Amino acid sequence: MAEWSTSCPDWQDRILSRRSLIRFAPLVQSEADAALSILLHELQLVDVAGAPTVGQASRPWLVEFAASIFGAYNPETGRRLISEFFLLISKKNSKSTIAAAIMLTALVRNWRRSAEYLILAPTVEIADNSFKPAADMIRASKRLAAMLHIQDHYRTITHKTMGATLKVVAADNEAVGGKKATGVLVDELWQFGKRVNADGMFREATGGLASRPEGFVIYLSSQSDTPPAGVFKQKLDYARGVRDGTIIDNQFLPILYEYPPAMLRDEAYNDPSTWWITNPNLGASVDREFLIREHMKAGEAGADALVGFFAKHVNVEIGLRLGSDRWRGADSWLAAGDRSLDLAALLRRCEVIVAGIDGGGLDDLLGLCLMGREIGTRRWLCWHRTWCHRSVLWLRKSEAARLLDFERDGDLVIIDDMLRAFADLAVIVQEVEATGLLDKVGMDPMGVGLIVEAMAEAGVDRNRIVAVPQGWKLNGAIKAAEVKLESGELLHAAQPIVAWAVSNAKVEPKGNAVTITKQASGTAKIDPLMALFDCAACLTAHPQAPSLTESDVRFF
Repeated sequence: MAEWSTSCPDWQDRILSRRSLIRFAPLVQSEADAALSILLHELQLVDVAGAPTVGQASRPWLVEFAASIFGAYNPETGRRLISEFFLLISKKNSKSTIAAAIMLTALVRNWRRSAEYLILAPTVEIADNSFKPAADMIRASKRLAAMLHIQDHYRTITHKTMGATLKVVAADNEAVGGKKATGVLVDELWQFGKRVNADGMFREATGGLASRPEGFVIYLSSQSDTPPAGVFKQKLDYARGVRDGTIIDNQFLPILYEYPPAMLRDEAYNDPSTWWITNPNLGASVDREFLIREHMKAGEAGADALVGFFAKHVNVEIGLRLGSDRWRGADSWLAAGDRSLDLAALLRRCEVIVAGIDGGGLDDLLGLCLMGREIGTRRWLCWHRTWCHRSVLWLRKSEAARLLDFERDGDLVIIDDMLRAFADLAVIVQEVEATGLLDKVGMDPMGVGLIVEAMAEAGVDRNRIVAVPQGWKLNGAIKAAEVKLESGELLHAAQPIVAWAVSNAKVEPKGNAVTITKQASGTAKIDPLMALFDCAACLTAHPQAPSLTESDVRFF
């Protein structure tokens, strides 16, 4: 068997020249041909005018995708040479029809008695979107209708001779535990990214592959309507790593229809003439005039609707949700990231440092921001650490998967005792104070007694702690931070949890001032950003750098 690589380092050139994103031919051509003879020539799309076969209605990319799946099986060894597949493609490019056709073909080609094939969908509606086309394809074929038994109520198709089944499962009301699936297709992976239990669900669904070397898993998805999180973010990051060659895994095949980075920076996705890049079915299942009209309607509805359109129909990943009521500093936030910044770098590079603290309730985040004035350049540099009580994971179930991502990043500490969080925060502040660089510790004066107590116990000088007025009185700090960001004079450590807080912030005008408050932002968490504003309020007071010799400063 020839060597192959599932990486595609020249993907940008390939996608712009409309070439295949799969760099190799099917590994076992005879297997690919046998499967395609069923998928392309026997399966009919009954809901399309003229009821064409899949082959008659398909573009080359779909044929290549299916061939790569079925052509990865080696019948001589009984082993699948590529076992995981990830397809990221814009909405309306026939994902659910693809799911039905591929899994139905796998069921017909199966040789294992009582094998189980599974389509795992996030909701009942999406499950029906896959099951109904599969059932229609069977009913339209005399041969398949004689071979396969359809149970509509259970969304199950059974091979009458082999006893093998294809079941479409809706994860929102059906269990997947105990499955011994030979093949699993996960539809709309982005929706599973919002489920805190999705990792365990996938382990249950795919557990049978350990004893089935011919088994496979296929992930299908469009982009998320919120910043990627949970299992979707994990799989997407992994797929990009394999595609770019930074991760070597030739059993994982990523096929990602997305804009090259330079086109994203230039916002080329605003131009309808580029939409074919993420819509390989444009002109077939995707109607260009429909997209143009939806784009117009989204533009009229506002920035949030427009961002949603680009995410779903043009596969643009959402970074910061730049709504019309956003904090203006959000426009410059991502460009101001500096991944080399950590606490040690902050201490090395700054002549004076201030701390800002916000939050700390049981249903809240506790945000610590350390911000320093850089030696020589006088730029502001900042780094964050955040804590939350474990109960937040079930109190805020919609954000639980995202919070666990932040914990894996190392920027969020999920803790069972908030008094311990206060103590840990106080230790960090005391260690900064011990270097001789700390000037002030600024915080919202409301409800911070336990934090002040923790800092006193850690030995932090009480005279350094100052109250930072909130509401409209914070306007100066808010304006200073956004101006510094736009001019490149404020750099941050590129921590995802802080970008999330920035994207959650909503501005309310108050006379000639603007306010950013937790009330305006609703249930969305902004504590790390509020801690940054507390720091900005302290630094705008132009604290004097301490006169220190090298021997006076203790670094980590």
